Amino acid sequence: METNNKKANYIYAIAGFIILLALDRFTKYLAVTGLKDTPGIDIIPGALRLEYLENTGAAFGVMQGMQSVLLVVTVIVLLGILYIYIRIPADRKYLFLRIIAVFIIAGAIGNMIDRFLYNYVVDFIYFSLIDFPVFNVADCYITLSVLLLFILILFYYKDEDLNFIFKRKEKDS
Repeated sequence: METNNKKANYIYAIAGFIILLALDRFTKYLAVTGLKDTPGIDIIPGALRLEYLENTGAAFGVMQGMQSVLLVVTVIVLLGILYIYIRIPADRKYLFLRIIAVFIIAGAIGNMIDRFLYNYVVDFIYFSLIDFPVFNVADCYITLSVLLLFILILFYYKDEDLNFIFKRKEKDS
């Protein structure tokens, strides 16, 4: 039964990943074709703008111009998340962890594709009300998923619920 649930989880994860990645790529395509070389578009004047930006750094503009380092770090993080995802039990209790992992992977790969193809990440969402750094859909996936992960670890999962990460897998006899 566990094996069937695992297979179904992988199928859902792959489908979710494809949808999330496609949405990120599509919104970045719209930003490039509709916002590049324009002054931007006010969605909510004084609060929310769509504004094209080529970000050669990571979140909040840190590590500007260090694309090679960012690519290597992204690959290492992705491998770590995939390792954990494979180890997550198929129980319903861990559904949130599986969803969070898929969102983080989709966001990381979405931005990694930009770094690989263009040597920068396309950002276009700007909360001018609080002068928040310009970001994109992939950034939303990652940021909101990490926030939800912290909340779940603090208030939902117990330490023993997360032992699967470090516990050795038992071989099927």
